[in-house]
Amino acid sequence: MASLQERMVRAARLDVNLYEEVEADTTATGQATTVVVLSAVAAGVGSIGAGGIAGIIGGTVAALIGWYVWAYIIYFIGTRLLPEAGTSADHGELLRTLGFAASPGIIRVLGVIPLLRPLVFGVVAVWMLVSMVVAVRQALDYTSTGRAVGVCVIGWLVQILVVVLLMSLFGLSPNG
Repeated sequence: MASLQERMVRAARLDVNLYEEVEADTTATGQATTVVVLSAVAAGVGSIGAGGIAGIIGGTVAALIGWYVWAYIIYFIGTRLLPEAGTSADHGELLRTLGFAASPGIIRVLGVIPLLRPLVFGVVAVWMLVSMVVAVRQALDYTSTGRAVGVCVIGWLVQILVVVLLMSLFGLSPNG
């Protein structure tokens, strides 16, 4: 089995073969979970000036929950609403590929340098989005990158709606 570090580097390089590999490797779910945790902790450390230790813990928990929900939403949209003729996937395949798509997020640790934080977080957000499109295209066996982009955009909008509804149900505000 490939090392976690090797797989993360390949994922960050947008190596299509890596996404196919982890899609098929049912033992890679633990590694994918580790990537999501490391990425979330890196984001927390990178913004520690704004969130402190509680932000790291809360951010890590939120990232894990968000990853799981995101994978389910993408699974539903990609296999039920916008499948291609060859689309074949399960929730686990999306958990693994989307988990590794979070690999570029490790770089957010550089946000500890206050002047770099906006640049680092912005570049990494775009990089992770591109990684996610590659992951979705491979996990759902799409031939169309445009379809993968569409699934990601629709999924993102649905996830925002769900988060806003949950926050209002629990009387939470996005500003604290």
